[in-house]
Amino acid sequence: MVLAMIQVSDEVFERMIADAIDSLPDRFLDHAKNVAIVWDHDPTPQQRMEMKLRPYESLYGLYQGIPLTRRGDGYNLVLPDKITIFKNPILHSADSIEAAQKQVLHTLWHEIAHHYGLDHDRIHELEDS
Repeated sequence: MVLAMIQVSDEVFERMIADAIDSLPDRFLDHAKNVAIVWDHDPTPQQRMEMKLRPYESLYGLYQGIPLTRRGDGYNLVLPDKITIFKNPILHSADSIEAAQKQVLHTLWHEIAHHYGLDHDRIHELEDS
């Protein structure tokens, strides 16, 4: 566990997210057309409660929306799904800029997988293969 948080400006963190998006294979983004990718410093108390997080647990990212696998014919005129990447939890867990960048990429991939309808078990299965 990392005790000291690395420091990066908001602009550098935004660039890390942009670099992560650019590094994903096109096939991951082909159907992610109605998804906003944003960042925030920390999850809100409501988000922590909705995710049933304990006080010592972190949240690096959050997908909010209707996964592609649950959309029917009536899915239209809806707000975009939202993927939020949380800066402070990621920076608290990293001991270098490179480690933070790797965590941003991993978190983004994980949340896009939720957009495609994958649950945590399947995501971990794919990560381990």
